[in-house]
Amino acid sequence: MNKLLVFDVWGDYAHFRRFYTTTSPLSFPIPPRTALCGLIGAVIGLEKEKNDYLNYFPTDSAFIGLKLINPIKKTVIAENLIDTKTARGPGMNLIANRTQIRFEFLKDQKYRIYFCCSNEVDIVYQKLKYNLNQHKAVYTPCLGLSENIANFKFIGEFKIDILPCKDDYISIDTVLPLQKISKKDGIMFEREGEYFSIRMPVELNTKRVVTKYRDIIYRNIIPDCSPRPIRAKLIESYGNVKYPNGRRENIVFID
Repeated sequence: MNKLLVFDVWGDYAHFRRFYTTTSPLSFPIPPRTALCGLIGAVIGLEKEKNDYLNYFPTDSAFIGLKLINPIKKTVIAENLIDTKTARGPGMNLIANRTQIRFEFLKDQKYRIYFCCSNEVDIVYQKLKYNLNQHKAVYTPCLGLSENIANFKFIGEFKIDILPCKDDYISIDTVLPLQKISKKDGIMFEREGEYFSIRMPVELNTKRVVTKYRDIIYRNIIPDCSPRPIRAKLIESYGNVKYPNGRRENIVFID
């Protein structure tokens, strides 16, 4: 692992449904790793019908990181749902009975995604690199739901150094799995900004059963301010991304 792909993705609305909600669907505040796998699969054209695309993103060989660029904002929108089991044929538009459900959406979200593989000649890596560079997607990328269409921009392919953990605070620019943080004085909390932790699915099998969860730490962005890193003591290695302008980012993958 010497290089990784970096790209930004954004949209007007996003919804990453919390699977344990029913009548009033709530959204995860940030996209789970499983949603990022689906987004990458859409860009390169992996079939979703049989969930075979999930086989391409095991946590031990496909590495994904996530950085917040815009503040997390939420809104509630009521949607009219119809029974698609009985609403078939040309008369579907004549259905009068609808159920109104209030959905929680994320508003004006933008993320930076980091992706690399244990082998850079991996077909997923090469297809993603080509499609991002051409601003091409096989299937329409979306942020959670199909109606939440997303746009994306390729930032580039950059060198990444995997550095060992240190017994000192390190500024991490991405969201951070809790199990990678020291249990003693693991985070240096600063006055500005808000820190949150949420348990999220990380990996699915082809039957869409969650096989791995992680507690994710993230720092929300203050409106009209630039993203701020999380200063943490790590017990596992982290990545240092080098940009041509001399700028660097410290990232941690969600696995």
